[in-house]
Amino acid sequence: MNLLPNHLRLYAVTDRSWLPPDKKLTDFLEILLQNGVSCVQLREKALSDDELLSEALAVKALCQKYRVPFIINDRPDIAKRVKADGVHVGLSDMGIANARALLGPDYIIGGSAHNVTEARAAEAAGANYIGCGAVFGSTTKTDAGTLPISVLKDICQAVSIPVVAIGGISAENISALTDTGIAGAAVISALFAAQNPAEAAKTLSIKLSTLSSNQLEHCQSSAEKR
Repeated sequence: MNLLPNHLRLYAVTDRSWLPPDKKLTDFLEILLQNGVSCVQLREKALSDDELLSEALAVKALCQKYRVPFIINDRPDIAKRVKADGVHVGLSDMGIANARALLGPDYIIGGSAHNVTEARAAEAAGANYIGCGAVFGSTTKTDAGTLPISVLKDICQAVSIPVVAIGGISAENISALTDTGIAGAAVISALFAAQNPAEAAKTLSIKLSTLSSNQLEHCQSSAEKR
């Protein structure tokens, strides 16, 4: 699947720990996909390889149904086995260049960055997009430092690939990211811990769609360069 800017607008990163024990991840994700989620990353660190493989196949089928990119966190090997659309590798995970060598040119590869130097390095290594944060802190990564919005804006201006903000993003604070240049927002707890996930996804999607046209034009130009 070719990565388009609108694919990154509302990027759901899974965390099944927020769900009731009797709630299937795919059932929850379908609610989100019906209400504006445009990309899904399977990020489930506690699963065994067999469990992750099984979950990946189920989530892939769901993403295909809604025609959104399916990304797997940290595991290029699993992404290749299930023929996911891509993989996201962090600074401490398998390197972007190594992931590209394993997966080839047709997979989407996302990287993480916390400053301009890391962002430029990720782009040079072959990343298709960059996740940057934590812009408002994080409830899922306790070791994640806060990324000033001014630095996020500098990163967006320094690279030609799309940038996705992540970290503590909610409907209440997302307007602070206007005019930064981001392609979208990656969201975990604001979706998975929501009492009404359908309404949460719909509200976030609407708010993200109203971000300045300048940043969407920047992302469109970046995608065409890729």
